Amino acid sequence: MKLIQLPTAVLAGVLSAPVLAADYSVTVTNLTRGIYFTPLLVSAHPADMSLFNPGAEASPALQAMAEGGDISGLSSALSDGGAIIVENPAGGLLGPAQSTEVMINNDDAPDNTNLSIVAMMLPTNDGFVGMPAVALPMDQGTYHYNVLGYDAGTEANNEIRGSGAPGEAGFPAPGPVDTASGTNGTGINAEVEGFVHVHRNVLGDTDAAGGASDIVSTVHRWLNPVARVTITVN
Repeated sequence: MKLIQLPTAVLAGVLSAPVLAADYSVTVTNLTRGIYFTPLLVSAHPADMSLFNPGAEASPALQAMAEGGDISGLSSALSDGGAIIVENPAGGLLGPAQSTEVMINNDDAPDNTNLSIVAMMLPTNDGFVGMPAVALPMDQGTYHYNVLGYDAGTEANNEIRGSGAPGEAGFPAPGPVDTASGTNGTGINAEVEGFVHVHRNVLGDTDAAGGASDIVSTVHRWLNPVARVTITVN
């Protein structure tokens, strides 16, 4: 699997910029009321790489992450491109109002000038929190970024429990998501969009033992942004 290669016209100004080497502290904070993030993938990588491209079809590796939280495919592709990778810094799910910190030093790999972050959002069918290839700041200081929730467009948002395997309907419900979600939903009438887009939010219902959705509307609905990323240049 290859990561998305950005158009030459877009790269012209980026690639002419000087490379940078610095120590970075990257903190990811979950801003939602009741959504959990699966193990995060945080990476500093070259400017001609991107984990996803809004408006375009998702790669199989992005699909695996967005539908089941599997970051191995994206991580492997980043590694092949010489990126700096940090997997699962929170040691599991990152819950509402929780934060996790990552330290990145690109002294030995100064071409890794961009930062990308992804993780599946639970409970959703194929929703994910995504920071798409933001240029790392060069000057010392602290920088804040609001991060959106995206829909991979690979699975219909039927909002029922399932395996979380790519191509199979339903969302996984591990740990605290299992106890907070409903059961026996009949499913929301939805279609596969076919492209990555800003997530429309979940619908949910208030019937924990039935109804159309296994997502609880009073707990799991959100408004963008869903996360805040703080980068400190040391």
